Amino acid sequence: MIREIVQKGDPVLNKVSHPVTRFDWKLHRLLDDMKETLIDSNGVGLAAPQVGILRRVVVVMNEEEHIHELINPVIVASSGEQTELEGCLSLPGRYGYVTRPMVVRVRAQDRNGDWFEVEDQGLTARCFCHELAHLDGHLFDELCDRTYSTEELDEMEAAESEAE
Repeated sequence: MIREIVQKGDPVLNKVSHPVTRFDWKLHRLLDDMKETLIDSNGVGLAAPQVGILRRVVVVMNEEEHIHELINPVIVASSGEQTELEGCLSLPGRYGYVTRPMVVRVRAQDRNGDWFEVEDQGLTARCFCHELAHLDGHLFDELCDRTYSTEELDEMEAAESEAE
């Protein structure tokens, strides 16, 4: 089932999510719905608070289009640095430059409660950081000087092309 994505301004996005303690059919349905919602919205990551659920659950699609299910995730290691444009399904049409680690390792539980670790780089590492921040009530726009609309980005790109 595709769930409605909560937009900036809804207080649920600014609250700290609770740990998952029951690995049951309700959690499995939430994960399945989040994956379906993520694919439908053309996103690369989605946190449970973005669908109105204050639980420490995220789904992240890597660059090979595999979706990681991360329950009670924690970043255990990171290295390097990258500054790129970032957007968010809860802030549609807004983008900003955010600095994040280049490589991130996450420890999490799977849908059955078993612990595992996953490490990735680039966009997926950025996505791990972005989605885990949602679990603590933070949005990407807190980390950038300003946000840009799609139109502003198009104008900036056109100006860069003309300068070349």
